[in-house]
Amino acid sequence: MSISARWTAVAAVTVLATTLAGCTSGKSGSDPKGGSSSKSGAPGSSASAPSGPIPVGPGPQSAYTVQKQPDPGTCHVRYTADKQPLPDPKCTPGATNPKVTQQTLKATICSSGYTKGIRPPVSITNREKAANAKSYGYTGPMHDAEYDHLISLQLGGDPNDPRNLWVEPPSPGHKPGAGPNNPKDGVENKLKTAICSGKTDLAKAQQAIAHDWTTALSSLGIKE
Repeated sequence: MSISARWTAVAAVTVLATTLAGCTSGKSGSDPKGGSSSKSGAPGSSASAPSGPIPVGPGPQSAYTVQKQPDPGTCHVRYTADKQPLPDPKCTPGATNPKVTQQTLKATICSSGYTKGIRPPVSITNREKAANAKSYGYTGPMHDAEYDHLISLQLGGDPNDPRNLWVEPPSPGHKPGAGPNNPKDGVENKLKTAICSGKTDLAKAQQAIAHDWTTALSSLGIKE
C-alpha cells in the first residue's frame, strides 16, 4: 500500500471513531447518578416535594419556662384564597409531643382530660405571645389574636415548643374586640374524633393540619 493510501485509511478510521463517540454522548444526556440532565434542573421540582417529617418537641414538662421566639419581623403570615391565615413554615412548621404515638392514643389524647394536664400556664404563654407577635409583625389587638398550637394538643402537638405556636390573626368575619374566631378549632375536633375512632392515622392527621388546616379534612377523606 502506498504512503498516501495508508494515510487516507488512517484518516477514515479517525473520522468514524469521532462520529461514534459524538453519538454516544448525545444519547446519554445523563448525570453521574443516572438521571437525565434535562430533568434534574426542572423548575418547580422541589416545590411539589414533601416538606419532610414534623419536628419532635420536648413534650410535656413538670414546669414550663418561657421559650425564645423568632427574631422580630422574621416571620410572615400566609393567607389562603379565602383569606384564612396560615403560619410561616420556616418559623412555625409544627412540633409533635413525643408522648403521643399511635400506640399510646388511649392513654393520651383519647383519654378525657389529657390535654388539660399538659397545657402551659398563661403566665408563660402570655409572655411568649407578646414576643411572637413581634416575630410575625402582628400589630392588631392581642385580645383578638389566638396564640395557637399549629398541631393542637388534642392532635398530639407539643405543648410549648416555639415551632408549634404562633400568634394567629383573626379569620374573616371577625368582629373587632370579640376575641379570636378560629374555625380551625372545629377541624381539630373532627380530626381527633377520626383518630380516636380509627378512621385516620395520627401521623397523617398531624401532617395534614400542619400543612394547611383548611384542606386537612378533605385531604384525609373526612366529612366536613
